[in-house]
Amino acid sequence: MMVPMPSPPSSAAPSPEPAPVRKTVTPTRAVAWRDGKAIDRPERLATEEPMEIRAGGPGQEPASVAVTMRTPGHDFELAVGFLAGEGLIRSRDEVASVRYCDLPPDEPQLYNVVSVFLTRPFEPAGAERRFYTTSSCGICGKASLDQVEVHCAAIPPGPPLQASVVVSLPDALRAAQRIFEQTGGLHAAGLFERTGRVIAVREDVGRHNAVDKLVGRALLAGELPLSDGVLMVSGRVSFELVQKAAVAGLPVLCAVSAPSSLAVEAAARLGLAVVGFVRGRGFNVYSHPERLDLDA
Repeated sequence: MMVPMPSPPSSAAPSPEPAPVRKTVTPTRAVAWRDGKAIDRPERLATEEPMEIRAGGPGQEPASVAVTMRTPGHDFELAVGFLAGEGLIRSRDEVASVRYCDLPPDEPQLYNVVSVFLTRPFEPAGAERRFYTTSSCGICGKASLDQVEVHCAAIPPGPPLQASVVVSLPDALRAAQRIFEQTGGLHAAGLFERTGRVIAVREDVGRHNAVDKLVGRALLAGELPLSDGVLMVSGRVSFELVQKAAVAGLPVLCAVSAPSSLAVEAAARLGLAVVGFVRGRGFNVYSHPERLDLDA
């Protein structure tokens, strides 16, 4: 599937990409805890899927530039925008075409590999460090897409966390966000004891960066794995955050907003309880509800 891109004036609107049927919302079920009662109910999650971005010039096999997690849609704009943001392309006339991975007729198109074909050779600086080249689409990039998954052991069982502690975490996290008080534009991640006591809070413009800071702090202090800890983050829960929590050995990951579909899928596999919409007197448990005491 290709979008040809002749060289129009720089002011021309971009060519539209094909519109394959994609799922941007994924149905699931969650255990909703409200005022001491647990209720099984349907929920909807924003779909999160990996997408590999490749680039190549005339006569070149496209090189894999990056794998990013995204909600499907506007994939071609995402691929070109990423390359522009990395300084790998600078103008519209450098783009010859953009297309999804070419596959044999009997292979399902997953729309998870996008190749940007350039009008000039693709010779990015630092290619040895950042990029790798594949010989063909193969199974539509699955081998390289698998690299986004950090392999670690599933978190072993442990004592359940009290629901009353979960609902106390957002206020405790907010109270510790000192930089947010001044800027109003930062994410936060907090590491808590099972009693709800704050161990450490880190802030950053990226939620994943804030989590990285907490994990780095624990590593330098010789505290990994954090099997008795609880992680609370501002915003939503992504696939990357679940992986970071699992690698650190954290059994419970809480957030004030929703998880993505891939986050819940990964958490279920890794033994992690994902708790979303922690607000007021309620929350939703999307995976491993046995890690929480919902009867207390």
